[in-house]
Amino acid sequence: MIGRVSALLRAVAGFEPRGSSTTELARATGLARPTAHRMLTSLAEEGLVDRDPKSGRWSLGPELYLLGSLAAERYDITDLAGEILRGIARETGETAHLSARRGDGTVCLASEEGSFPLRSHVLHVGRRLPLGVASAGLVILSHLPDHDIDEYLSRTDLTSEWGQAHSRAAVEQRIAETRLAGYSTNPALLVEGSWGMGAAVFDHRDSPAWALSVTGVESRFRADRRPELGELLLREAHRLTQLLRGHQR
Repeated sequence: MIGRVSALLRAVAGFEPRGSSTTELARATGLARPTAHRMLTSLAEEGLVDRDPKSGRWSLGPELYLLGSLAAERYDITDLAGEILRGIARETGETAHLSARRGDGTVCLASEEGSFPLRSHVLHVGRRLPLGVASAGLVILSHLPDHDIDEYLSRTDLTSEWGQAHSRAAVEQRIAETRLAGYSTNPALLVEGSWGMGAAVFDHRDSPAWALSVTGVESRFRADRRPELGELLLREAHRLTQLLRGHQR
């Protein structure tokens, strides 16, 4: 039951800020529509979701804001990362992102747009993607222990939603390439012409808990420029890791 409630809340979050219909949420979670409606009604009574009386669309509720504001003191690193994101965006001209690992996926916490007028719109604040998908999810997965990677890929079929470019063999190949380079590259695997690169940020246990990434159009990720972008991401990811460790003491 707790798992279904969590999945439903994550689904509601995935449709922010426009809100979502009961049918959309039922489809996203695999729940029967009457079950989804009953659970949403109960969550609304607790203030965890809210329903627009005119449109009937569901959004995250005020109680989640209160709970989140208390949790932010421990988990929110966006203030520390803000200067770094702005620096990456300013130096590269691309959009810089901070993503956090959440279970078997990542969620984008913050973004900073660069000066280049053409942008990729694959990643935005609040978007969740599975580990191994996009540059942030790939670099975090690549830095996990081998047994954790094997366990995850053994129970996860990424091809059903993301295509054969995300078969186990293809993901394992990209993991090997990421480990060799230190940073990840997503060569337009989600949206044609939209590239991304990422570097892992580590917590006090040396676990890859976050990722810095840049996204943009393919012409901005030429082969001769990618090492430069990778080195910048690695340097700034290391700096953020050190800032976090100093902050957590």
